[in-house]
Amino acid sequence: MVEYWAWAILLLVSGLALATMEIFIPSGGILGFLAVAALVASVVVAFLHSAVVGLVILATALFGLPVVAILGFKFWPRTAIGRRVLLTTPQSQDVLPDNPRLRALKSLVGKVGRAKGPMLPSGPVVIEGRTIDAVSEGMAIEAGQLVRVVQVRGMEVIVQPADDGESLASRPKQAAQDPLSQPIDALIPDPFQEPPTA
Repeated sequence: MVEYWAWAILLLVSGLALATMEIFIPSGGILGFLAVAALVASVVVAFLHSAVVGLVILATALFGLPVVAILGFKFWPRTAIGRRVLLTTPQSQDVLPDNPRLRALKSLVGKVGRAKGPMLPSGPVVIEGRTIDAVSEGMAIEAGQLVRVVQVRGMEVIVQPADDGESLASRPKQAAQDPLSQPIDALIPDPFQEPPTA
């Protein structure tokens, strides 16, 4: 009598091995097709021996194939092909290199300055005598209003209105005479406003 159970086990092991190879070796589906054919053949040969052996081989194939696939995909990123196909998640130091300008912007966090013009929501602010483009955090800021730097996101400076009690980090000496630090209404009269009557 032919030992069908031995052939069934051999085909089962071969099918699971081919399924594992399909995960690690790109074959265009050839190894996957051979794996399925070997597993089906192992079940058929096992049922030729007896129903009990057939059911055992069928359960082993149905349980073993997902286990092999899960383990294969778990270890696949560590292989040479997996490292080439899958990209690693970039770290913040890779995306934003540490340069002098970024360090200078990060040093402004917590400092107080003055809005040079209306910020709806972005505009220039003067901090320590330097004019910097900034973005208001959630609300409009009027020209000349005190602002505090709360965050630096990438190369973007985030500011919010500061309390009047906070002092400027470095107030420009000629702020009152600087036309850019004053509201536009103070420099140019409104053309749509009627002149006052005597």
